[in-house]
Amino acid sequence: MDEEVHVAAPVKRSLGGWLLIAMPYLWLLIFFLAPFLIVFKISLSEVAIAIPPYLPTFDFSEGWETFRENLSSFSLENYIWLTEDALYWKSYLSSVIIAATSTVLTLLIGYPIAYGMARSPQSWRPTLLMLVILPFWTSFLIRVYAWIGILKNEGLLNQLLLSLGLIDEPLVILNTNIAVYIGIVYSYLPFLVLPLYASLEKLDGSLLEAAEDLGCPPWKAFWKVTLPLSIPGMIAGCFLVFIPAVGEFVIPDLLGGSDTLMIGKTLWVEFFNNRDWPVSSAVAVILLMILVIPIVLFQNQQQKMAEKNG
Repeated sequence: MDEEVHVAAPVKRSLGGWLLIAMPYLWLLIFFLAPFLIVFKISLSEVAIAIPPYLPTFDFSEGWETFRENLSSFSLENYIWLTEDALYWKSYLSSVIIAATSTVLTLLIGYPIAYGMARSPQSWRPTLLMLVILPFWTSFLIRVYAWIGILKNEGLLNQLLLSLGLIDEPLVILNTNIAVYIGIVYSYLPFLVLPLYASLEKLDGSLLEAAEDLGCPPWKAFWKVTLPLSIPGMIAGCFLVFIPAVGEFVIPDLLGGSDTLMIGKTLWVEFFNNRDWPVSSAVAVILLMILVIPIVLFQNQQQKMAEKNG
């Protein structure tokens, strides 16, 4: 009896299927690529006393021939200026250091919280999860302003420490880098706790039981089993904290002092005080490049891990 051979017919996507695939790319095109190209175009322009305060190096509306002529005068002068002025590279370096330090502090605080949530009784977890998300129900700006009342010299923290006799005079916390660290850790803590909790909550408890049956003490079982399996959640949470913290403006502006140097504040000064849109656009482009590189590396690493596990 002859065997029937079935050949799989090519899958035909419906219009809805194509729209579903196209939506993410359309979103990226409208809200990422198009604004990026506009900012990049401004970064190649010359500053001017006008509205808007720049003279485009090339303009597509003037026609292709004019565009080709102006293309010969293509210059990276604004980007070269960023390397010559120490303010900018110091701002980048300071932002990366502050963001990295804040990310480490957030991880040290967030890991016990996420671990406690994942090991709590099943009936408690929705309530604990809601408490983590609860700060998002309040305006970010109001929450940062609240820390001013807590950290200032006559604020709640100093009043509490003075009343307990732990200090003799108020601590100077506001308008320092310490206040910036506190503000970033507080504001971005949920971004680390949530993916880390999701990773720990899916952990198979039988693995820990097997480790205990083999004579592994609890602390060693945590180090050998729990911690390695939670690394994907740790990495995702750290990126969710580090990336926005690098370009943070509100927290260093309100809680940091004049010595707090971050690229977000530098961008604000260039755009709105100096009105140097070309240089500030170049600063924004470089900042985006700094943030895109670790994102791409992280995605490649995640893809390799998925292929290895698959």
